[in-house]
Amino acid sequence: MQCYLGVKFRLQGQIYYFSAQDEAAQARVKDWVLVTTDEGPGLAHVAVVQQEPPPGLPVEEIKAVERLASAEDFQIHIQNEDLRKEALAYCRGKIRELGLDMKLVDVEVRFDQSKIIFYFTAPARIDFRELVKILVSKHRTRIELRQIGVRHEAQILGGIGNCGRICCCHLFMRKFEPVTIKMAKEQQLFLNPSKISGACGRLLCCLNFEREQYIDFQRRCPKIGKWYQTPKGEVKVLRANMFRDSLIVDAGEGEREVTLAEWNDLLQGTSLDQLEHVFANKSGNQRNSRAKQPESKPEKTKESRPLPTEYQIPSNPGPKENPGPAQPEKEGQRSKKKSSAQTGPARKGKVKAKAGPRPFKAKGKKKKQDK
Repeated sequence: MQCYLGVKFRLQGQIYYFSAQDEAAQARVKDWVLVTTDEGPGLAHVAVVQQEPPPGLPVEEIKAVERLASAEDFQIHIQNEDLRKEALAYCRGKIRELGLDMKLVDVEVRFDQSKIIFYFTAPARIDFRELVKILVSKHRTRIELRQIGVRHEAQILGGIGNCGRICCCHLFMRKFEPVTIKMAKEQQLFLNPSKISGACGRLLCCLNFEREQYIDFQRRCPKIGKWYQTPKGEVKVLRANMFRDSLIVDAGEGEREVTLAEWNDLLQGTSLDQLEHVFANKSGNQRNSRAKQPESKPEKTKESRPLPTEYQIPSNPGPKENPGPAQPEKEGQRSKKKSSAQTGPARKGKVKAKAGPRPFKAKGKKKKQDK
């Protein structure tokens, strides 16, 4: 009996495949097995059990499982775990003493303690030769300091994402795919760094999960904001909804929602009876009628302001009569004159003087003339 086991050396590590025979083939998921790698023996737990070899991996390159884990193997594993915690605390203390600009993330101890790996992050290259000497003198084994990125740091430590779930990189992701800001634009997301960034400070890995669906939808979707000519009139596409596979259009009577299948029927002129709701209560749908035309401003005409009666010139002036002595006006006559003066529109601004030659004014002080 032979099967293929996919095992992990770390909880958030990648899956490596080994072939199992005889007793090792009885292993099930979450069991522990002892395998041999290029780095030496290792204790791993089973994550996948399958009868066929994994696709894309040659059979001759698949190594065999040594055996199922025993009680002695678990005892060595517990000792290695205690050594890992001790090395982690000791290394952090030495980093503070040396004043190195680096952050220690995790420590990994090989099963036979032949090598200890220290994972750290740093903004730039670090000269840690003095630190390596101190660690070698302390643990008396091979020491490796491996610099990782912030994505791998989040994968090792874990955390809670914006969605409230455990970070995908810590839960099930094993390889990181490149994520760009173009993916966020294709999904019509607000380009707010706090909304599209994960716990590591980089763009969300989940932006890459639905990219193919968005690309397929946008390939079938018409251009947003464009007018389209249909047998019933012109229609403008306002928005698109990938989850409902629909469009929001406007044919002059407000927003209407149509599916992509109905939109194709609308362009081809088929099944128009089922699309009457798009053009309901509408007549003469033309693009020119929807376009904003410049409002024609009415021409301002100068209104002739009537003159008061006392300044009006009679049509047939006669000989001037002697008015005689001035008589005092009564209150009734004064109110009539005021009302007649206010009948015309109010003047705006000052009255311009008549055009004509202006007197010349010499600048500077006047010179005294000799008498």
